[in-house]
Amino acid sequence: MVQRFTPVHLLGALMGLFLLMPVLMAPTPPSMCTPLRTLNESLSHRRRYMKHYFPVNYTIRVHHEEVFKISNISKMKLQVDDLEELHLQRMWFLVNHSVLKRIIRVLPERHPSRPYTTKLERRLQDAEGVFVESHPPEAFQQELPGAIQDIWDCLTEESGRVPESSWRSASPKSLLDNFCHTMHCLYSECFASAETQDRGESLHMKTESRIFR
Repeated sequence: MVQRFTPVHLLGALMGLFLLMPVLMAPTPPSMCTPLRTLNESLSHRRRYMKHYFPVNYTIRVHHEEVFKISNISKMKLQVDDLEELHLQRMWFLVNHSVLKRIIRVLPERHPSRPYTTKLERRLQDAEGVFVESHPPEAFQQELPGAIQDIWDCLTEESGRVPESSWRSASPKSLLDNFCHTMHCLYSECFASAETQDRGESLHMKTESRIFR
């Protein structure tokens, strides 16, 4: 016998879907937005501190996994089973802590970019503290997917034990570009309204420019 679905049944199914959607989408906790926006404001000055104060074509040695781009996130979402947004967000903190430490390590004490980079490190630590507090402890006790665990192990390995083939050269500016772009990707809820506003202001300025020509 074929079961018929009445409007009441359909409404109930839709309500259940709407209740489930926040869980499936795992939105960024609102408390994360303030420290991330503060971090974003600091990153907006990265061109000055990571390019203008360094020699032309200057690069540092980093682990292959520390070159963490939006394309890496997209690839993992397609290829890694049981991957959750939380796994990527945890790895984002790990990667960028390591990146900042590598940049600080090559900067002399009086280098003009050193105070800026150490401030970024503190602000990243502040954001991570809020991140940990906004999730239940058991969320960090779950076993990571194998591919994510492998990356985690590589990033926490002592530098002397990392094979030469795992190192690559990258400019400090490109590393902080990745830092910023992946933050906007993984915590998009915190930046969507600001980006929409920026696009609106840009469109308004272009329109005015055409009118007054």
